Amino acid sequence: MELKPFDLPDAATVAGWSGSADESLMWCSRAEVTAEVVAGWSAEDGVVAYAMVDGGQLVAYGELWVDPDESEVELARLIVAPERRGRGDGRALVRALAGEAVRRYPAVFMRVHPDNARALRCYAGAGFTPVSAAEADEWNRAQPVAFVWLRLAAA
Repeated sequence: MELKPFDLPDAATVAGWSGSADESLMWCSRAEVTAEVVAGWSAEDGVVAYAMVDGGQLVAYGELWVDPDESEVELARLIVAPERRGRGDGRALVRALAGEAVRRYPAVFMRVHPDNARALRCYAGAGFTPVSAAEADEWNRAQPVAFVWLRLAAA
């Protein structure tokens, strides 16, 4: 598998991977995701969008949110094609994105919907650990839900 810059023509494919409004909310805090929404994400300031491909087939999507003011990177909006879930592709995506992130800044974080147990297991397996309760409380003040905040463990 290979991590590549995201191609905008693949936005409709990625938008179609979320099977329900609940799944979309856990993925990106939106009940509905369209191709235009996915395409617009990569145009946001500080967002670097990536695709994971296997033999030329798009299998996963994720972003880096680069924050030079805080000297940190957040992994965000990670999703795996439905037919590829449960095969280790999510963990491969997280590890590849984390590798890209630490090339920019050593402080790497991510937030996860608290009901997304499968994602939490995946991220733990890729080396992420919970931040302190005080940090999580502070960072969740302006959030729509009380996310589980994770930090990439030092290598």
